[in-house]
Amino acid sequence: MSAGRPMRGANIADQLALHASQRPTKPAIIHRERVIDYRQLDLLVRQRASLLLETGVQPGDVVGVALKDTPEHLVMLYAVARAGAVILPVDCRWQAGEKLRVARHFGARRVLVEPGDDFEPGLCVAAGEDWLARARDVAVRDRFPEGDRGFCLSLSSGTTGRPKGPLLSHAQFMSRFFTHYADLGFGSRETYINATPLYFGGGRAFSVSSLYVGATTVLCPPPYKVEELAAEVARTGATITFLVPTLLRRVLQAEPRDVAPLRGLRTLISSGSPLTAEERRRIRNEVCPNFIEYYSSTEGGGVTVLSNQELEAQPASVGRPVFGVRLQVVDEQDHPLPPGEVGRIRYEGATVAQGFHRDEEASREAFRDGFFYPGDLGYLNEEGYLFLCGRAKDMIIRGGVNIYPLEIESILMTHPDVQEAAVVGLPSKEFDEEVAAFVMMRGDRDAAALAAWCRERLAPYKVPRHFRFVDEFERNSAGKIIKKRLIEGPTPD
Repeated sequence: MSAGRPMRGANIADQLALHASQRPTKPAIIHRERVIDYRQLDLLVRQRASLLLETGVQPGDVVGVALKDTPEHLVMLYAVARAGAVILPVDCRWQAGEKLRVARHFGARRVLVEPGDDFEPGLCVAAGEDWLARARDVAVRDRFPEGDRGFCLSLSSGTTGRPKGPLLSHAQFMSRFFTHYADLGFGSRETYINATPLYFGGGRAFSVSSLYVGATTVLCPPPYKVEELAAEVARTGATITFLVPTLLRRVLQAEPRDVAPLRGLRTLISSGSPLTAEERRRIRNEVCPNFIEYYSSTEGGGVTVLSNQELEAQPASVGRPVFGVRLQVVDEQDHPLPPGEVGRIRYEGATVAQGFHRDEEASREAFRDGFFYPGDLGYLNEEGYLFLCGRAKDMIIRGGVNIYPLEIESILMTHPDVQEAAVVGLPSKEFDEEVAAFVMMRGDRDAAALAAWCRERLAPYKVPRHFRFVDEFERNSAGKIIKKRLIEGPTPD
C-alpha cells in the first residue's frame, strides 16, 4: 500500500492477524491488571465478529457500540470492522432517548450495550457474560467479508440538534493513521495511554491506530485525578498520550511532584480546542518537553500540527498542515485569501470524508469541491502557519465590526486569576451584539479588574461589556464548552 493511500478493499482488522503471527506475546491492551496480547486479541476479535455474523449482522450493516471504556469496547470496535459492518459510536453516558435517536437516524441493525442498558428491546444486545460465553463457543470463521463497506460513522461532538456524522471508509481511516505516524510520534515501539473516553473521536482513533501498527494501548478511563493518570504512566511505562486542554489545565494546577511521571513521556499531544501560547510554554517546560498541538476535526482528521521546535517562533499558531493535507483560507465566494486575511478554513486529502451520512442539506454546507469546511475562521502567514480566530458561528458582529471571541478569551486567560474563559455575543439594541465574557476564576471575582486587564491589551470595542462568573462550564463529550448554553442563560451582570 502506498503512503497515505491504502489499498482499496483493505480491512483495518487484517493487521491483527499479522501481529498475532509476528508479535504474538506482545501486550496489545492493558487495563489495570488485565493484559491482552496480540495472539489473544486477534482470537477475541474473530470470535466476536463470527458471533455478530451468526446472529444476523450483514456486511455493511450499522452496529452501535455503547460500551464503557474497557478492553471489551476496544475489542468490539475491531470485531465490528472484522465482520464488515460499520461502527456507530454511541456514548454509554447518554440518556436512553439520545441513544435511540442516534441509532434510528443512522439505521443501526444492532447496538451493543452494557447489561441493564437495553434502551430498545430487539435492537440492543447486552455484551455481558452470557454474550461473551457465546462468543467463546462460536465456530470461528476462517474467512470474513471482503471489501470496504465503511469503517465508522464519525459523529460530531455532542448530541444536541440533528445527529451528524460522515461514513468514513477503512481507507480513509488508515490514511489518518499515517498522519499519526508521520506527524505525531505514534509507532510500533510506543505505549499509548488512552486517557479520554473511547467514544470520543481522538481517544478512539489513537487507540485503534496504535493497535493497527502493533503498539501497546493502555486504557486509563476517566474519571481520575491527574496524579492517578501520572501513576499509571509510570506503572505501564507509557510513552505517548493525548489530553484535551481541560485535562492539561488540571495538570498545570497540580503539585509538580504529583505529576512528575508525565515528564517521562516521549510525546504529549493536545487537541480538541486551542491552548494559549503561555499554556503551551508551561506544558513544554513543566510537563513534557516534546509537546505537540494538533488541530483536527472529526469529519476530516488532522489539519495542522505545531511541534515543540516551532513553539517559540510561532507561539500563537496551531502549526502547518499535516502529511497529505491541502489547506486553504477562503472568502465567502470560496476564493483563497492572501496571507494575513481572516477567512473560512477548508482542507482536503485522503483523510477527509465526502459528506454527512443521510444528511444532504448539512453536506452541501460543509463539503464543497472536494474540501471540508470545519466551520472555523483563521488566517495563514507567509510561512504557511495557521492561526485560529474561532468558530464562524461564534463570531460577534458589534456595530458592523467583526470580533473573534478566541482573541478575547486568550487575553483573559493570561490573567493570573483566570482559570478559563468563554466569550459570546449577546443581543444589543445599540450595537446588534455586545461582547459578554463568562469566566471561571481561581482568585477574586473582580469584573472591574478583568475589564481593565482587557482595556490594556485590546481595542475598546473588543472589551467585554458583560462579565459573569461561573463555577464550572457545561461541556460536550469532547470537553468543549457548550457556548449555546451560555447564550441561552440569563444575561450576565
